[in-house]
Amino acid sequence: MGAGEAMSPGRRRWRRAAVHAAAGLLVLGSLGWVSVFGFVEPWIALAFGAFVAVGELARTALPGERDHAPLGAAGALGYALLGSLDGTRTHHGMAQVVLVCTAGALIGTVPRLLRRRRPKWGAVSRRVLSVGAAALLFQPFYNRGVLLRHGLEHGPGYAAYVAVCAALSAVVDVSLAAVLSDTPLRRALRDEATAVLRIGSAVAATGVVIAIAAGEIGLWALPLFSVPLLLTLAGFRRYAAIRATQRQTIASLARATEVAGYTLPGHACRVSELACRVGRELALSDQELLLLEYAALMHDIGQLSLVDPIPGGATALLDDEEQRRIGRLGSEVIRRTGVPPQVAEIVARAAEPYRRADGSLDEAQPLAARIIRVVNAYDDLACDDPGPARREEVLAQLRAGTERDYEPRVVEALVRVCPRIAG
Repeated sequence: MGAGEAMSPGRRRWRRAAVHAAAGLLVLGSLGWVSVFGFVEPWIALAFGAFVAVGELARTALPGERDHAPLGAAGALGYALLGSLDGTRTHHGMAQVVLVCTAGALIGTVPRLLRRRRPKWGAVSRRVLSVGAAALLFQPFYNRGVLLRHGLEHGPGYAAYVAVCAALSAVVDVSLAAVLSDTPLRRALRDEATAVLRIGSAVAATGVVIAIAAGEIGLWALPLFSVPLLLTLAGFRRYAAIRATQRQTIASLARATEVAGYTLPGHACRVSELACRVGRELALSDQELLLLEYAALMHDIGQLSLVDPIPGGATALLDDEEQRRIGRLGSEVIRRTGVPPQVAEIVARAAEPYRRADGSLDEAQPLAARIIRVVNAYDDLACDDPGPARREEVLAQLRAGTERDYEPRVVEALVRVCPRIAG
């Protein structure tokens, strides 16, 4: 499936159901195995299970609108790759790893259920399958002495093998995250792989270090070697807080047009949300989506220069020159707000048609600007009647305008996105 290719809701549901079913079957199979062969080393299992549960409770927002539990992921990976503890060989095996990590992940979802928030079932399924993959690559070979016979149970060879298992587990996790994503598969794979280079690499490294260090110092490896990951997590939380503050400032500034009566209530937020959905459909990166969000929130700020408000704030009904003037004025205001300069450029270019007067394409116009132009026109024309009939009528108008005003690819992406919102 291409980066900008549509994926039907039915196919998306089928992929998610397949992932959940695979995780469920793995848990049931592990439960059956442990029921037959027994549960071993319960205190070790309890320590790692509690660590995973605490990590799940400490979920945090990461760049790209991801909600992740790095501490829980590291603890689960550490248990999956655990060979010896304090100089003594362990024998828990793959099935017990799956059950303990699943229990920890489920316990971590209880507070969400108590707060009547939607549980992260996708995250639980990913955890089960990715940790199961790591345990499958390590536990059978360790417990049966395969690593020992090949000289890989001690020294650099052992560390290298554990690291390879962790890397392959990360590949599985990235693939599952892409499958569960609402975005096209190629773009989701790219974004998830980029995320691994951020916090994911720290999670894998922490899991590997915990597994190896536990062989020498026992369960003290859990709290001791989690400190670097906690510091990294604190840095991400600080970044997320700064970004949230910046967005709140931009949203407050964008509301100035509503307070002054130049645009309808909620227009900027509606355009921003819909533009970001279209941007995801067209495979924009996380950074491009951030710039798109900011520009969409502030795209009408130039209307404050008008003496008389436009009826309904509908700039899509103005002539080209007046749209450009409002866009230029808004761009000048934005350049003084401290947001990235690309935002001002996007706002200015969003006021320009997709094609020039001579019919040639404006290749320099950012895709974000083309998205805002289409989505703004859609909201201007459809906000008075959000019903299906009016929606189809407005989308037909936008399609008719693709010869000059609107990029066809963006309009078609909007056509695909709108029914999902309505549903």
